[in-house]
Order: sequence, then C-alpha cells, then structure tokens
Amino acid sequence: MNLLRHGTLVALLLAAPLALTACDNKGPAERAGEKIDDAAEKAADKLEEARDKAGEAVDDLRDKADEAVEKAKEDNK
Repeated sequence: MNLLRHGTLVALLLAAPLALTACDNKGPAERAGEKIDDAAEKAADKLEEARDKAGEAVDDLRDKADEAVEKAKEDNK
C-alpha cells in the first residue's frame, strides 16, 4: 500500500510540470487577440503620425495666409 502511494505521488509530481507547461501554450484565440492588439497599436501610431502631419500643414497654411494678409495691407497703403 505504501509503495502504491509513493508511486502515485511520484507520478503526480512528474505530471505537474507537464500540465503547467501546457498552460503556457497559447491557443488560437490568444494569438488572434495578440494580433488584434498589435494591429490596434500600429493603427494608433499611424493616426498620431497623420494628425501631426495635418497639424503641420494647418500651421503652414496659417502662416501663408498671415503673410498674404500682411502683403495685402502693405499693397493698400
């Protein structure tokens, strides 16, 4: 009886790491979720970059408009 208990205990101790290793394997849902997260992060980066470029374009247009107004004021004097 003691030998059976020790054998069962040894088998459980050997099986535990294998079971825990299997828990680390990511299934299709986890991999898909990671891909979605990565895609969302890249999209956010691209949106931020586009926003920055648009802001720079608006600033340039504002500067050109201000220059045109100043030139028009000088021409009317």
